[in-house]
Amino acid sequence: MTENRIRVGKATDADRYVSTDHIVWFDEIPDRPAEEQLVGLSESQRFAAEVDGADPTSYAGIYGVFPLTLAIPGPRTRTRSVACAGLTWVGVHPDQRRKGVLTAMIKDHLERVHEEPGTHLSALHASEPAIYGRYGYGLASTELSVSLGRGTTLAAPHLDEAAAGVTTQLATAADPEVSKRMRECHLAQVDLGSVVGDAGYYARICHQQPEQLREREPWRILFARRDGSDVGFAMFRRSHKWEKARPAGDLEVWAVVGEAAAQLALLRRLVDFDLMGTVKVRTVGVDDPLLHWVGGPRATSDVETYDSLWLRLVDLPEALQDRTWREPCDVVVEVEDLTAPWNQGTWRIRASDGGEAAVERTTGEADLHLPVGALGAAYLGGGNLVAMQRAGLVEERRRGAAAELWRALRTEAAPTAAVGF
Repeated sequence: MTENRIRVGKATDADRYVSTDHIVWFDEIPDRPAEEQLVGLSESQRFAAEVDGADPTSYAGIYGVFPLTLAIPGPRTRTRSVACAGLTWVGVHPDQRRKGVLTAMIKDHLERVHEEPGTHLSALHASEPAIYGRYGYGLASTELSVSLGRGTTLAAPHLDEAAAGVTTQLATAADPEVSKRMRECHLAQVDLGSVVGDAGYYARICHQQPEQLREREPWRILFARRDGSDVGFAMFRRSHKWEKARPAGDLEVWAVVGEAAAQLALLRRLVDFDLMGTVKVRTVGVDDPLLHWVGGPRATSDVETYDSLWLRLVDLPEALQDRTWREPCDVVVEVEDLTAPWNQGTWRIRASDGGEAAVERTTGEADLHLPVGALGAAYLGGGNLVAMQRAGLVEERRRGAAAELWRALRTEAAPTAAVGF
């Protein structure tokens, strides 16, 4: 039997690329040029799989990459930003499922990232979370969606004076300067686990497509300003709803960005819009101050929990040496990584009192046996290795090794939720 070889490379045909996307995601097909639909995803970051005999009007599979920076643990409990490849637009044509197309594309992506100087991580948001753990991605952060009633009290007595010095200013996403202002705010205020895209990413976020606006308000941007400068923003839109002749509209918040006083000022404005009944705030981290300000989960209308960022160590030693370590450790780990075989094998991880680590191959006996995804999950301090060991996902061969490595990796607060890409 002849093998149907899968070839993965740069996607050279924008029309075939968007055609594949429409088949995979089955949304309304826009009557607009392909390049307009692909705004923000540069030609150099579009990839596709080809299979002989497949539909010539589409690709067997597609994926894209947003160049990002990711805020990882840095010195003195601060963060430092490193390059991260944001895997996105992943899809396999329905005729080509279960034939190895996705595996071929993921391997192609990891090989490209591995060859890229200075980039040691890949990240994604999973449409179906069962898929990506098979390819070495670990769930590194959790996202909350918090629903509040209009007029909810946000109590933060020791921030009231700082929040009073913040004004808010409404803008529309269609304003060509808005995407630039959003990116500058995001760069200035990154929390652990935050991702920041390039200019094209924010241009895409602000691009208002007609089919997305049907019976919906355009995205609005509420900027927080202090002394004439932007210090944060919230992206939101409203929808009308009436119950028993009373206004009960919904206000959806995509994300709130800024330091704590700026976030407080923005949220106080968002829960005070006329004609609204419910304010749903997305992209809320598990240690976000919002839940403290409202008085706990039961003081909200509802709290929903989702997986946020899935993280993948592409170059294991370099990625582990990039971050700052909280405590010393000396642990030998045997790592399973079939998708990126250059990571497969046994590594000695030695972290010093100063927070630096050396990660080297060793022939020594392993203290822990784990999949590479477990290190991705723990990388930002969000995935507890001890809990994974108790759950049977990590094998401990030296008593206490999981706790030793976890204490060195953990952070003071859990990583925040990452904006979607």
